[in-house]
Amino acid sequence: MEFPWESQEQTNKEHQDFVVRLLEELGEDASRPALLDTPARFLKAWREMTRGYTMDVKLKAMEIEESLFPTDTHGMIVVRDIEFHSLCEHHLLPFVGKVHVGYLPYKHTIGHSKIPRIVEMYASRLQVQERLGQQICDAIADVVQPKGIGVLIEGSHFCMLMRGVKKEHTTITTSHLKGVFAEDARTRQEFLQLVRN
Repeated sequence: MEFPWESQEQTNKEHQDFVVRLLEELGEDASRPALLDTPARFLKAWREMTRGYTMDVKLKAMEIEESLFPTDTHGMIVVRDIEFHSLCEHHLLPFVGKVHVGYLPYKHTIGHSKIPRIVEMYASRLQVQERLGQQICDAIADVVQPKGIGVLIEGSHFCMLMRGVKKEHTTITTSHLKGVFAEDARTRQEFLQLVRN
């Protein structure tokens, strides 16, 4: 698996050399024994943390469409507490938290495990929380075509915990609503109550 920005000519050695230069820029001795394998481990970790770039969105959508089930029920479905890990595109530091998704089916429901997979696909990229929520909301809405959908994300950002203001217990909450979730206050309130229950 390669970074999306890698070219054919670049080698793993060149990538490791970049990490060596980074370590030296920080004031480290990249040749000391404990750091000898760090460049390779760093690259492996980053490939894993950004695996969302290698997930073809259209292919994933086709797989998800195979998990649609006809329904004649119209009650709200909520998948709560989907843990996520992502990387802030501004500082390349992690932000972590939980995603809550609710929707009112129209003709179909979706396999419950597919919603966390959609979250993972978009979280495993350089992100901002606001865009992450919108992408999850749009993807589920496009595939399931529900009467309405809501996505609520609660995230802790290491760019605020480890640097800058250094406020350890700060949480950022974002919401994205479509259809009756955006138009009807009672539906929106039911979603928020189920999420926070």
